[in-house]
This record gives sequence, structure tokens and C-alpha cells, in this order.
Amino acid sequence: MTIPDPASDRVLVLDSDEADGRRTAEWLEARKLSVEIAADLRPSVLSRYGLIIVDMDLLHGEWSRHLSSLKQAAPETEFILTTQAGEGSVEAAVAAMREGAFDYLVKPLDPNRLPVLVHKALERRRLSGENRSLRQRLSLKDEYGKVIGKSRLITEVYEIASQVADTSATALLTGDSGTGKELVAKAIHQRSRRRDRPFVSINCGALPEGLLESELFGFERGAFTGAIDAKPGRFELADGGTLFLDEVGEMSPKTQVEFLRVLQEREFRRLGGDKLVRVDVRIIAATNKDLLQEVEAGRFRQDLYYRLAVVPIHLPALRERKEDIPLLVDAFLQEFASMSKKPAKRFSREAMEALSHYDWPGNIRELRNVVERLTVTVYAGTIRPEHLPREMVQEGGRGRQIFIELGTPLRKVEEIVIRRTLEELTDHRQKAATILGISPRALHYKIARYGVRRKRGEAVLSKP
Repeated sequence: MTIPDPASDRVLVLDSDEADGRRTAEWLEARKLSVEIAADLRPSVLSRYGLIIVDMDLLHGEWSRHLSSLKQAAPETEFILTTQAGEGSVEAAVAAMREGAFDYLVKPLDPNRLPVLVHKALERRRLSGENRSLRQRLSLKDEYGKVIGKSRLITEVYEIASQVADTSATALLTGDSGTGKELVAKAIHQRSRRRDRPFVSINCGALPEGLLESELFGFERGAFTGAIDAKPGRFELADGGTLFLDEVGEMSPKTQVEFLRVLQEREFRRLGGDKLVRVDVRIIAATNKDLLQEVEAGRFRQDLYYRLAVVPIHLPALRERKEDIPLLVDAFLQEFASMSKKPAKRFSREAMEALSHYDWPGNIRELRNVVERLTVTVYAGTIRPEHLPREMVQEGGRGRQIFIELGTPLRKVEEIVIRRTLEELTDHRQKAATILGISPRALHYKIARYGVRRKRGEAVLSKP
């Protein structure tokens, strides 16, 4: 999903001659372009347009200074200058191109050349915008830390987040627990104009109603029993920056009312206080609930929902972007190797396949924890399927799988199959023999041969 740039294909015509300006607009409108006409330069509105065609007569001979200020007011807008025929005028127009103008046209304008030049200018404006968006997304990806990936779903998150970052719009992050919502919120803050101001977070589901209100809005001395000193709330602490509200769907109805009023008025009173406190805070909220369902059930205010969901950003579950698992695993392995100052381990192809078949109910957080645990508990340099937790080597409801690498000796294959079968059946040898298609006596012989011993209800191979 890409947020469209409404300015990218709009054209503004500024001409000292009203008839010339109207004629230029008509030619371009005939080519299905969106065109507006104006008689003077207003820097405050220039950024609304992808291209401005401006008569050099309006620059009053000080084209260099005027063009510089115009480009400063609208750095991504392209400019085409129109000028009267004459050596001095053409030289000035050429010089203006060195100052940032896209091109120039000599009056009377050629109705055939004009639209060609306009389309080229708009194309450059579009490419410039795409390049800027790409740079922002790449920069944003660097800031995402653990939210790594190249899948379509996570790329859409990057795109929306990078475009909303430099605005003050309220964003609502949705998705399962462990998908990285707070990391995305921090990345948006770091890409915003507020990056040098505080990023303050609060978990609305971790605090009871009364405590949540005092944490959000602060309190004055004596406001309640135990309020020995006045304390600023999270809104005040985040002034000028970003306030991140996790699990916003857990707010009580009373707190929702107070919170909505602050969103609307940008002011509040501390608990036990009379003085109005004004704040300039950008709100990013997150939830793992379906807030629209909560609205329908009467548990969440509809007006508050629409205040929060100005820009909704959904973070996909890890099971929805399994192609990113190898990238995430590699990033975690490098991170833990750096922390331990030891060489990074690797996952065998079969182990990685097992990870990709697992549904990851805990999402990225669960994956990171599993990788960290394995880097600590596995001494070998390569992590194999037998090292993984039991639930990792299951696929849906089709039962346990055993991954055996190509080239494994046949004796070792038999040993692995017997051991894993006994583990699965908690050492129930009669049933294991039936599944393996051999007699209990033959199984007993092989157990003795391979040195299988019991440990905490599981079958474990003793090391020779």
C-alpha cells in the first residue's frame, strides 16, 4: 500500500498575461492534466503542485533570488520558465536552469512542445518522490531493529510508516502480540520531526483504571492517599515528542472519555489540580484486539476509535510472512554472536525448514527467544532438527516429522528414528515396535545396540 501524493500530477500556471495563462491551461487540460491558474506567487501553496509554469516577467528581473526562495518553499516541485524571445531573456532562462529550473519555453508557446516538456517534468517529479520514499523506507528499515524482512506484507508496513513518519497524524498499530508494534512506533518517532524530543510509552493493559489515569495525566500533591509530591504524567513527559499507548483497547470507559478529551483539546488537568496543562504530543496507539468489534460490542468508543485510526498500520503475524524467517534468524544469530563475542552459529537446511513449518503463535518475540535459547544450549556450530523444541518439528496436524540430512549413514538413520519414536511415545516400547514394524524383541536388541537409556520419561541415546 502506498499513500498517494496528490501534488505529483497537479500543474500551476503563473503568467503575467491572463490570456496566455488561460491558453496554456486549456492546452494542458486537453491532455487530461489537472491545471490551475494564478496571477501571483504565493510560496505557502507551491508545494501543492508537481509542476509550476511561471512567467519570468513575474520575477521582476530578480529571477535568481526568487527561484531560490521558490525551490526552498517547494523543494520537490519542478519549475518551467516562460520568457519572451530575445538574447537577454533566453540567457537568463538558461542560467535559471542552473539554479534548479527544469527547463524554459520561449513565447509564444509551442502547443506541441509544451505537453511533452510538461510530462517530462512531472515524470521527474514522480521519480524524485519515489526515490525519496525509497530512501525513507531504507532508513526506516535500519531503524526497525528486529522487524526485518523483504516480504510484501512487511514492505507495505515500511511504506506506510515511512510516509506517515514526518507528519503529526495519529497512527493505530494493530497486530498479534509479539509482531513488533513498539519497534515500529519507535521507528516512526525516529523518522519524524520530533526525533529529538521524548518517546514515552505506557501499557494501558498493565495498570488498573485509577493508576492509569494518574500515570497519563499526573497528579498534584495530596490528590489521593500517598500522593506526597506532585508528579507529571506521561502526556507532560512526552510534550513535543511522541506518546505510545500499548494495549489501548484495555482502557476503561471512564479513561476513554478523559483520553478523548485530551486528544480533542490538547489540554488537561492533573488529578487534584485546577491548572490547565497544554501539550503538543503525537499519539501512536497499538492493540492486538479488533477495535471495530470492540466498538460494536460497546466496549470501546467509536469517536475515540476514529480519532486514533487516522492512519491504521497492520503488522502481519509471522505465520503470514514465513519467507522472512531465514532473514530474522540470521539477524538474531549475528546479534547473539556479537553479544557473546563468539562465532555465529548456523541452522541446517532441515532445521530452517522446521522453523518455517511452525506457526509461531508468539511471533517474532517467540522466534527470537528460541534462537537465543538454542545458541546457548547447543554447543555444536550447526543447529539441527534434533536440537529444536518438540513443537517445532511438527507440521499442522500431520504428526511429528524427523529431518535427516542427505548423506547420513544408514546406521545413524535407524538410531535417530528409534530414539525419536521412543521419545514421542514416552518410552512405550510395545507401541514403538508396532509403529516401526519390528518385533518387541528386535527393538530391545536395537535399544541395547544404540545405547538408548531413560531420562525423565524420555528415551535418550547414551554417548559412546
